[in-house]
Amino acid sequence: MALNPAYEAIGKGFVQQYYAMFDDPALRPTLVNLYNTETSFMTFEGMQLQGAVKIMEKLNSLTFQKIDRVITAVDSQPMFDGGILINVLGRLKTDDDPPHAYSQTFILKPIGTSFYVQHDLFRLALHNSL
Repeated sequence: MALNPAYEAIGKGFVQQYYAMFDDPALRPTLVNLYNTETSFMTFEGMQLQGAVKIMEKLNSLTFQKIDRVITAVDSQPMFDGGILINVLGRLKTDDDPPHAYSQTFILKPIGTSFYVQHDLFRLALHNSL
């Protein structure tokens, strides 16, 4: 499979779609359609999850209702198997919590004429600087 020449546009479009779904509590359950039932992996603040069901259990367990998000950068790279590596840098504010920087990395794998999230890593930029 060749490198996808539209990797940048696909990466930016995916990030826009993903966060539109994630940030709306009514749409968040539809994220299940972006993950594979067996071969998707997520690392959420160090917690390892595999498969769409476990990933959605984690996402649905998040208790915040309001999200204010600022995306600073979306960097994408094509992969030799036709996939796309996406790294997001941004700032996130949930409910009445203070804003925090975060990083989220996705690997999209091709499936037919579309993609699914094979890997998803999320981490707030919190530092324990004692």
